[in-house]
Amino acid sequence: MENQQSNSSLKAVIAVLAILLVGSLVYIFKVSSDVENVQTELNTTVTEKESVMKDLQELKATYDAAIAENTSMSEELIKERDKVVSLMADLSKSKGDVSKFRSQYQALQNNMKALMAENEGLKKQNTKLTVQRDSTQVVLVEAKKTNEVLVSQNDELAKTVEKGAKLSIVNLKTSAYNVKSPGLFRSSEKQVETDKASRADMLKISFTIAENQIAKSGDKTYYVQIIDSKNNVLGDKKTQNFGEKSLSYSFATTVKYENKTVQVSENLPGKDFAKGTYYVNVFDKDVLVSKSSFDLK
Repeated sequence: MENQQSNSSLKAVIAVLAILLVGSLVYIFKVSSDVENVQTELNTTVTEKESVMKDLQELKATYDAAIAENTSMSEELIKERDKVVSLMADLSKSKGDVSKFRSQYQALQNNMKALMAENEGLKKQNTKLTVQRDSTQVVLVEAKKTNEVLVSQNDELAKTVEKGAKLSIVNLKTSAYNVKSPGLFRSSEKQVETDKASRADMLKISFTIAENQIAKSGDKTYYVQIIDSKNNVLGDKKTQNFGEKSLSYSFATTVKYENKTVQVSENLPGKDFAKGTYYVNVFDKDVLVSKSSFDLK
């Protein structure tokens, strides 16, 4: 009787242990399954985070390359690139769901596509404008060269005209005369040409202003300078200043010029003429326009 009770108790204990064992196995399986699910979820989160980070890095690289081109949209591109950098920093700190970062990345990517399209359009326009500018520059350079040639030609023509407009003094002659006053048997003065210094009491200087149709008409003044053999200036010995230059002259003569040939003749009275060579210079202001010489014995 006692043996039967012991067997019954043992069976009961074994049954309880079996139940506990089954319960433990079920619990262990559930815990293992939960851990596995958590690990899978964590792995998925990490993989998704890395994927989003990679996409953001590529997006940043695209902006960096576009900014380096230094277009007129650089300021806008920099602002969008900074948004990407900020989102990358937030993603690095995140330890949970990254789906919101994925949606923000999508929005940034859409903005990037729009900006890149606009930037590409501006680059094409800039390229077109550059080609047009270069073409215009070539035209301007050629025009400048042509203009420089024309200016040079005009300068040469002006110089030619100016040179052609200058009056020419020709046939400059100087002779010495002995002047005999009217007397008992002469009613008028008599002038006898001489080459003797002792007999000379007047010099006659003559020259011709040649015809020039393009010269400016009007009164023309010439300064005549006569230098004797002792290097003395004869006559009035006046001095005329022309800017920083000065001219000592024997006399000045003014004639009315009307673009036709004009004969000019002036007398210079004197006495005690020295023997030797005399030099005669004709000046238009301070410019020597004619010269000659003669001798008195």
